Amino acid sequence: MKLPANSQVPVLLVDVDGVISLFGFPMDKRPTGAFLSVDGIPHYLSSTAGEHLRTLSERFELVWCTGWEERANEYLVQALALSGPLHHLSFDGPPGAESRHWKLDAIDAHVGPDRPLAWIDDDHTDCETWAAERPGPTLLVTARPHEGITAAHVEELLAWAAALKP
Repeated sequence: MKLPANSQVPVLLVDVDGVISLFGFPMDKRPTGAFLSVDGIPHYLSSTAGEHLRTLSERFELVWCTGWEERANEYLVQALALSGPLHHLSFDGPPGAESRHWKLDAIDAHVGPDRPLAWIDDDHTDCETWAAERPGPTLLVTARPHEGITAAHVEELLAWAAALKP
């Protein structure tokens, strides 16, 4: 779904590592999923992430918010059976170079101050104040990297979107 930047349809910013690509689980208790080689590096993709994102795409504009940048489209759209490429954020400089979370400047530039946004990531360190001070409705959903996006996250996101003013 491609929408104009000023659309009031909420944006869902989607991280990859720790949300779709799982890590930190014991190998003898691996969640359901499959390995995908990305530039020679194995990533373990959640078996339910694609279904969850397809469900959320009915209510949100999905945008990649990951250090993978455009590579998320190259590798994940087909692997997750998503319809078409998603917008992706590009980040200036290496992670950790700024005094605030390394993704916030790109998020602010892409979404603007007023558009409703939800952001699912495994690391929202020091983002709570930014979210609380942002004029537009903002929801931070923190995934656990060994589980990634879950049905409970989908329910939370859909309930939040449904509660937004039309």
